[in-house]
Amino acid sequence: MNYSELAAQIKAYCENSFPESIGSVTSADQIAQFVMNAEQRIYNTVQLPALRKNVTGTATPSNKYVSCPTDFLAVHSLAVVDANDDYHYLLNKDVNFIRESYPSSTGTGFPEYYAIFGPNSSDTDELSFILGPTPDDDYTLELHYFYYPESIVTAGTSWLGDNFDTALLYGALVEAYTYMKGEPDVIAQYEKLWQHSLSLLKQLGDGKDRRDSYRNGQVRMPVQ
Repeated sequence: MNYSELAAQIKAYCENSFPESIGSVTSADQIAQFVMNAEQRIYNTVQLPALRKNVTGTATPSNKYVSCPTDFLAVHSLAVVDANDDYHYLLNKDVNFIRESYPSSTGTGFPEYYAIFGPNSSDTDELSFILGPTPDDDYTLELHYFYYPESIVTAGTSWLGDNFDTALLYGALVEAYTYMKGEPDVIAQYEKLWQHSLSLLKQLGDGKDRRDSYRNGQVRMPVQ
């Protein structure tokens, strides 16, 4: 389901074309907000592989800070890749642990720990990683992290729209019908349908995508 189809479905289910503008907020803006609200709720409920990115960077000598990607939300893993292409995964700690364990930036070595640090000033919301100990050489870093993919509103299509449009549709309908101050029983029904579609999505993202039949065996239902 692409965005045009999704917007049409929202209007049809709600029997409302949302024709009125409220100040500078147009009908298109209203529907777009319903969809983006639903996307955010889904992305913060289910850990889908489609929400992860992989990037590489460099830690430089005598500099304990490494900038996070601009679309960074949360860490999945952070590793140092040595000259032999061996991966050394860093342990996540609090900033105060690293400050106390490595109080001097001149005490350098092979990084073992990291923490999320920042923003560094009031002028930016960019986060950084602080490493401990401070790197003693150039090191390649490989970061797997969670991010918000581009919304179906602006991209036209998305992983959710292509693979699990029911969760996106019912999530948007809950937002839309609540906005309309609709009948409580209808809102409750949409919420029930959304929760059901979300539970199926969790079975995929938090279940099937994290196991295989070789290690875990096939899923079995007891026969009465």
